[in-house]
Amino acid sequence: MHSTYQFAITLGGSYSERMGLDTVGTPVMWGGFLLFVAGMLALDLGVFHRKAHAVGFREALGWTFAWMGLAGVFAGLIAWRLGSTLATEFVTGYFIEKSLSIDNVFVFVVVFAAFKIPPVYQHRVLFWGVLSALVLRGTLILAGAALLEHFHALLYVFGAFLVFTGVKLFLERNAREDPTESRFTALLRRVIPSTPELHGSRFFVREGGRRLATPLLLALAVLELTDLVFALDGIPAVFAVTLDPFIVFTSNIFAMMGLRSLFFVLAGAVERFRFLKIGLSAVLVFVGAKMLLAKVVEISPLVSLAVVVGLLGVSIVASLWRRPRASQLLSPLGVPVPPRPTR
Repeated sequence: MHSTYQFAITLGGSYSERMGLDTVGTPVMWGGFLLFVAGMLALDLGVFHRKAHAVGFREALGWTFAWMGLAGVFAGLIAWRLGSTLATEFVTGYFIEKSLSIDNVFVFVVVFAAFKIPPVYQHRVLFWGVLSALVLRGTLILAGAALLEHFHALLYVFGAFLVFTGVKLFLERNAREDPTESRFTALLRRVIPSTPELHGSRFFVREGGRRLATPLLLALAVLELTDLVFALDGIPAVFAVTLDPFIVFTSNIFAMMGLRSLFFVLAGAVERFRFLKIGLSAVLVFVGAKMLLAKVVEISPLVSLAVVVGLLGVSIVASLWRRPRASQLLSPLGVPVPPRPTR
C-alpha cells in the first residue's frame, strides 16, 4: 500500500535494494494524521487548559504516559498495516526525537527562568511554541525529503553534519548561556518594542498608545529559535533511520506533542541527568556514521533501535547512579544551587 509520491528511501534494509521506494503515506493517511493532531491540540487548549493554571507533576505525568501510549498504539497500527520494519523505524525515530527533546527541556527551564515566566503561564507559551514548531518541522521534513529524492549525495552531507554536531555537543556539554543576553534577544527587542512587565497571559499589551510585546512573546521567540536549532539536528538524525517522509514526520510530531508534559515532569530534575548529553552525542555520531557508511555497512532497523536505546539507557542510568552532590548542582542560569539548610 504505497503512495505514488516518489519521496525516497529507507536505510533499514539493503541500501541498493531500497533506493527509490515510494512513501507509505497516502493522502488519506496524511489527512487523517493531521486531523488527529488538530483535534488533540483543540482538546488540549479548549478543554483541559482553557484556564491558565500551573501544571502539577501528577497531571504532567499522566499526559506524558498518555502521549507515549498513543505513540505505541500508532506503532502497532503501522506494524499491522505496513509491517514490522516500518514500525521499528518509527519507534527508533521516536526514541531519537524524544531523547533530543529531553535536552530541549533544559533550554526551556533556562528561558523561563531568564524571562521570569511563572509556572501558571508556561503551558501557554509551550502550547504556541509547539504548534509553530509542528508547522516548521513539517516544512523542513517535506523539503528535506524532496531534496534527497533528487540529490542523494545530501545523505553524506547530513551524515557528516550529524557526526560534527555529536562531537560539538560532547565538547560543549557543560556550556551555559543566558538567553536574555543573546544577540537574537537584543535584535528582537530593537525590532519589536517590549515591556519588562508581565500582563497576565497576554503576548502584547498597549501602553501609552504603543503596542508592546510582553516577556511571554520574547520567551516564545527564543523557544522557536531554539527548536529550529534542535530540528536541524533531530530531523537529519531520523532521516538516518528512514527516509520515508510519513514515518519521519509522524515520529517527530508524536515526540513534539508530548514535549510540554515532559517539561513539567522533568523541569525540577533535569540537572540530575548530567550524562544525558554524552549519550545524545553518541547517538548523533552513530546515526551520522550510519548515513556515511550506508553503502558499506548494512544496519537493520532492529539493531539501530537497540543501539539508540542502549546508549540513552546507559547515560540515564549512569546519571541516576552517580548523582551529583548538592555543590555540583547548578541553577538554570549556571549559578550553583545553595545547600538546603539543616534543622
